[in-house]
Amino acid sequence: MMNVSRPLRLILLLALCGVVAACGNRGSNRGAALPGEAPPGGFQSNNRDTAPTNYDRSSIWDVFGPNKSDQTVNVNKYIWAASLDVLNFLPIESVDPFTGVIVTGYGTPPGGGRAYRATVHIDDPALDARSLNVALQTRNGPVSAATARSVEDAILARARQLRVQDDKL
Repeated sequence: MMNVSRPLRLILLLALCGVVAACGNRGSNRGAALPGEAPPGGFQSNNRDTAPTNYDRSSIWDVFGPNKSDQTVNVNKYIWAASLDVLNFLPIESVDPFTGVIVTGYGTPPGGGRAYRATVHIDDPALDARSLNVALQTRNGPVSAATARSVEDAILARARQLRVQDDKL
């Protein structure tokens, strides 16, 4: 058995990775079709230059650079704040302001005996009832539609209050 030192093995591994990475077809134009043309010979080219892409990043090193894309949040800030305010007795498990999803764990409302959990989805920047979807669940299963609707109404009423308070400033 050949005894190779640890640094030499690391150098050989890095060299092997470099060789594999160099096997890419990045600069080759053999068999490449111009955009909008059919590939020659009826096969689809794997060439990066002709591949259809919807992104402007081209290598792994671009991931570490600055992000030039602007992310917009399409969630109504009043409904978002009102949802957190009305459901403050529930422990928050996860929130995603970019998709407008709030997921809570089980909690008991003040003065209540049944534990609830909620998933709130805000899918529109408008302060409108259509923007809000609330799914309530007990440990025994989903709650009645009337209960879910009353929670949605409470959230929307609180959102309107927040909006009025914001306009007074």
